[in-house]
Amino acid sequence: MADSVALDPVDLHLLRLLQNDARTTYRDLAAQVGVAPSTCLDRVARLRRAGVILGHRLELDPARLGRGLQALLLVQVRPHRRELVGPFVERIRALPESRTVFHLTGPDDYLVHVAVADMTDLQRLVLDEFTSQREVARVETRLIFQQWECGPLLPSAPSAPGTTP
Repeated sequence: MADSVALDPVDLHLLRLLQNDARTTYRDLAAQVGVAPSTCLDRVARLRRAGVILGHRLELDPARLGRGLQALLLVQVRPHRRELVGPFVERIRALPESRTVFHLTGPDDYLVHVAVADMTDLQRLVLDEFTSQREVARVETRLIFQQWECGPLLPSAPSAPGTTP
């Protein structure tokens, strides 16, 4: 696991603002946090280098792109050995239908969130890309009826950067 990074109140304030709108300009961020734009730029760059900020993502609606059916695939791999894990995960991550892959404890080794066009496409994916693999012992499928995004990682705090979160 990665080590945590020491963050001061200004860093935390910047992160709270960015997690809610990653497109905020450095000038606007600096004004809201109460630092110079160059200081803001330096701090955000430092947070990126430290691995606190992982990137910026564009979120797409799978249904509007012809992938209106989403499912969770519980996958059991046998034998569950290190030399199979890397190639298996990379193959699954490369599939355009894969949204997220989790390596789990318990009876299932992986949980894969997928977005497909329809049931026929889901069946093709499970049969051709999962159960056809020699190391895949079992796949269970759970359809997703609805999903909700959860709140930000950092909860709201007073807007003054000098306060404790």
